[in-house]
Amino acid sequence: MTASTPTTESVGEFEPRHIGPRDADRAHMLSVLGYSDLDALTDAAVPDVVKATHELTLPPAATENEVQTELRDLAQRNVVRIPMLGMGYYPCHTPAVIRRNVLENPAWYTAYTPYQ
Repeated sequence: MTASTPTTESVGEFEPRHIGPRDADRAHMLSVLGYSDLDALTDAAVPDVVKATHELTLPPAATENEVQTELRDLAQRNVVRIPMLGMGYYPCHTPAVIRRNVLENPAWYTAYTPYQ
């Protein structure tokens, strides 16, 4: 069994839900593209100059609980400081026309046009 083929026992685990397609999905993709396996697809798509020449030495995958614990511990190391963003701004009355047409206008803060 690979990490991408969940069994009834592993459906709730982290890896099968987040890492890669299932075997049936992979086989369908390869048949549509006309390749026998992932190595053949990789050889056709990735230039030799960018391929790794050695095996990766990675630690074993962590469980979802282990990842959450590690992230929680990391977050607890943050030090809360005095925010300096917006210093020099004083409360003032902003007319509704300015608020709506400048500050709340999506054209000022998104690159998307209305038809997209």
